[in-house]
Amino acid sequence: MIAGYRWLMQETGTLLEKERFEFAAPEPGEVTVEVAGCGVCHTDLGYFYDGVKTNHPLPLVLGHEISGKIVQVSDGNTALLAKSVIIPAVIPCGGCDLCHRGLSNICRKQKMPGNDIQGGFASHITVPANGLCVVDENRLWQAGYELAEVSVLADAVTTPFQAAALAGITRGDVAIVIGVGGVGSYAVQIAHAMDAVVVAIDVDQAKLDKLKEFGAALVLNGKDHEVREMRKMIGVFASERGLRQTEWKIFECSGTAEGQLTAFGLLSYGAHIGVVGFTMAKTELRLSNLMAFNARMQGNWGCKPEYYQPALELVLAGKVRMKSFIKLHPMEDINTIFAAAHEHRLSERAILVP
Repeated sequence: MIAGYRWLMQETGTLLEKERFEFAAPEPGEVTVEVAGCGVCHTDLGYFYDGVKTNHPLPLVLGHEISGKIVQVSDGNTALLAKSVIIPAVIPCGGCDLCHRGLSNICRKQKMPGNDIQGGFASHITVPANGLCVVDENRLWQAGYELAEVSVLADAVTTPFQAAALAGITRGDVAIVIGVGGVGSYAVQIAHAMDAVVVAIDVDQAKLDKLKEFGAALVLNGKDHEVREMRKMIGVFASERGLRQTEWKIFECSGTAEGQLTAFGLLSYGAHIGVVGFTMAKTELRLSNLMAFNARMQGNWGCKPEYYQPALELVLAGKVRMKSFIKLHPMEDINTIFAAAHEHRLSERAILVP
């Protein structure tokens, strides 16, 4: 057993409570990870403030953007001992029909920390051993990062990476990212790294201006322009650059009804809409537009473990830069950080460090 602690959500909206806890030895097929850092995600706030139901009954430790070092292993996993890892936000079973057919992100036996199992706002976490992304800390340090800082690769980076892969981005594509805080800031960088010409849309001008330095070739403020006007502006921009007026790759990352309506309003012939952000709000759409434009909408749940290393390589190569979008905080400040994130008072993704 390992003596440690964890922060428990007892019920919606009440303060998270610190609990001293003894972490039992991992069961067969599991490992115990000493947490280096755990990112605070919009999804965590949905569980905590909005009453989004978790699969595991409360009380529950939230947190699914986790990096750390393996300190205990079960039989058969001894080669993983002392390895530094990023834990996938969605851990597939690896053995079912869906996993064998390359559809592990919809594995029905998947485990999501902070939803299906206890999460990462703790000193330690026990998780399935399959799918872990092993990190070479020497390369990490050479790239200017510490292990805690790449915890958010487990959702904020890999989720838009999978969305870009599903969209099939190729050189010269017009990629439109709606909502460039958090996940969207990495969606811009990933699309740019895949040689797309990127349009960033948000209602926060400071975020838009910042993304000009990270791959956004055109920025549009949704407060200043109606959707039809933005569609025309993007068309003119594409024409001036000799880019296609068709097959735009549109990524809705804001997790708002307004963002979803904007994405749908920007449909071009053969367009692909990647639904990346989550909201409980409902929207009304005329789905026949998909038929008329021969377009498609694709949901994106988490990220398959096999995409983690390629996404990490983009970070190590400097093609996706994280430093300007993250900030480390002591895990003891978890309730203050949750409140600040909920009230949109944070300009960087918070990572809580035990």
